[in-house]
Amino acid sequence: MPGQWLAIGAAVVTPHIGGLLGTLLTRKEIPRWYKDLPKPSWRPPSSIFMPVWTTLYSTMGYASYLIWRDGGGFHGTAKLPLMLYGSQLALNWLWTPIFFGGHKLGLATAEMGLLWLNIAACIYKFWPINRRASYLLLPYLAWISFASLLTFKIWRMNKNRKSK
Repeated sequence: MPGQWLAIGAAVVTPHIGGLLGTLLTRKEIPRWYKDLPKPSWRPPSSIFMPVWTTLYSTMGYASYLIWRDGGGFHGTAKLPLMLYGSQLALNWLWTPIFFGGHKLGLATAEMGLLWLNIAACIYKFWPINRRASYLLLPYLAWISFASLLTFKIWRMNKNRKSK
């Protein structure tokens, strides 16, 4: 039983690592660059992003644990779904340095499209192993759908703007 709790804890914490590193590496860009960008009026307040990402990272981590547990670990039927999970996590973590660090709004928009496809593939591959794990990724897919639209709109609103 203690081993199970350790596995759950590791799975839940892992997604937060890249999110935290991305935030630490790019946080100076928010007051220096991002705050002055024109943004759509329907953009949520900044205070909403931390609780949303905390929830999403935790639920996606738990979903990965369920797949690992029910799919035989990294060598069973869970191998491909967990590879997809790892690649979507890497894509998720890359968005922050692309957008905030590199100010590459168009590239960040394209990257979001790849991330969305990867999450959808995870949901599809998780389904036969553990349906609850698939359901746990649906809010994440919904948020990424919204975030993709927001990223696209910010890119379009700032397409001709020179970066500071």
